[in-house]
Amino acid sequence: MTQVTEEQPSASETDTPMGSQIRKHEGGDPQIVPTVDTLATVAGMDVSGHQRNVDWQSWWNQGMRFAFVKATEGTGYKNPYFAQQYNGSYNVGMIRGAYHFALPDRSSGAAQANYFVDNGGGWSKDGKTLPGALDMEYNPYGNTCYGKTKNAMTAWVKDFSDTYHARTGRWPVIYTSTSWWNRCVDGDFSSTNPLWIARYASAVGQLPHSWRIWTIWQHTSSPLDKNTFNGAYDRLQALANG
Repeated sequence: MTQVTEEQPSASETDTPMGSQIRKHEGGDPQIVPTVDTLATVAGMDVSGHQRNVDWQSWWNQGMRFAFVKATEGTGYKNPYFAQQYNGSYNVGMIRGAYHFALPDRSSGAAQANYFVDNGGGWSKDGKTLPGALDMEYNPYGNTCYGKTKNAMTAWVKDFSDTYHARTGRWPVIYTSTSWWNRCVDGDFSSTNPLWIARYASAVGQLPHSWRIWTIWQHTSSPLDKNTFNGAYDRLQALANG
């Protein structure tokens, strides 16, 4: 398959927030309240450089108990607010993790996994650090599936996942939407990688290929991305501990 060379994004374009392209292409009401059992779930949030310095105490007081922080994008972007966000969420008491926005047409999965781990995306068994997350969604700079066939995209995700596992001992969480994944990927990662599903509606709906359960659900972006963990707090701790 002929690969189309895309223009490189300018410096101002290299902080793509998690879910921004899913909302752009799939829509949904960011104000809708999810239908969940609050006694069997945990509330959380995710942030990127767009949130700058976050008032973590305020979000803790509003019931947030876990957070994912964008660390990297491709192999050329590092979140300048990462330390404040990643350490601040930890210091206030949240269980935290980092995420990587994938650009599969720019470099290999292994190269991006290594860049992620080297710039904040690692894991430690301290009871308060979640395995890193791989953000797979619509290309903000070009072709929806980054010019890749389903088989090639599956191989890219596997390359990232295997490299992350070799570096950290954990399988990365995979963040995606059902529509994007089923359009661009045909591999089965359900036995290894927890699913973080993006759907801006009152229910999770259909899950991507082969997954039968979801681990995290991103359901709104107002006033910032909010998430629900599928399980009680002790299960969230178990995910952190591996």
